[in-house]
Amino acid sequence: MDPKTTEVSQLFERFKAAILRKDFDTCTKLLFQLKIALTGFKSLPPLFEKTPNAVHELTLARDIYEHAVILSVKIEDQDAFERDFCQLKPYYTDAASRLPPSPQEYPILGLNLLRLLVQNRIAEFHTELELLSAIALENPCIKHAVELEQSFMEGAYNRVLTARQAVPHETYVYFMDLLAKTVRDEIAGCSEKAYDTLSVNDARQMLLYSSDKEVIEYIKEEHPEWEVKNGFVFFQRAKGSVPCKEIPSLQLINQTLSYARELERIV
Repeated sequence: MDPKTTEVSQLFERFKAAILRKDFDTCTKLLFQLKIALTGFKSLPPLFEKTPNAVHELTLARDIYEHAVILSVKIEDQDAFERDFCQLKPYYTDAASRLPPSPQEYPILGLNLLRLLVQNRIAEFHTELELLSAIALENPCIKHAVELEQSFMEGAYNRVLTARQAVPHETYVYFMDLLAKTVRDEIAGCSEKAYDTLSVNDARQMLLYSSDKEVIEYIKEEHPEWEVKNGFVFFQRAKGSVPCKEIPSLQLINQTLSYARELERIV
């Protein structure tokens, strides 16, 4: 092993030790140094030069970027996740034939699908799915994300929330919590439009919480415009804050008839 590779390996060991002791500030600094050091390896993307240590350098770089993705989840930085995943992806595609499989590949690919789902980037979600092999689609980490997307699109929000209890990888919890919040916000928005009032117990069941206390905390944090009184949730104040717009029905009818007459003349 050449001195440069040895230096990067030692720096990477310090980085992994910092992750284990949850010293994320040190991790961020070391990761910056590691990324700079990797630019000196010509065997890495996009050059892919066949250097004597190419396989070792590619494997080391892939490990570093995989840890970078995991770090971004631990510090809850979605922008960093996207950047690091984009840097990692060529090692799963362009360099796949040159490297042994990584045990972290499917968990990270599934994690990226979950991120796209949380960010409501459904088109990109399906684009990423199209790029996966049939073997990858059968992996539990990928299937978990696919089933979540199907449940979300079907409006089966109870399945989305209960899926948190059976995540295929510990790193999924962060995005699952974000998805749970998105689901509850969606239910809450529908509830205030459909009802004038609900009992706290009914609200708990609709929002899929396990206790009334959780419901009240959610209302305080996310919907202070709702009123909780005598065991009931009142939505009138929220509805009253939204001004009603009068629909100019007569004007719309006249315009539609005018368009129909003009279309008949053209035909």
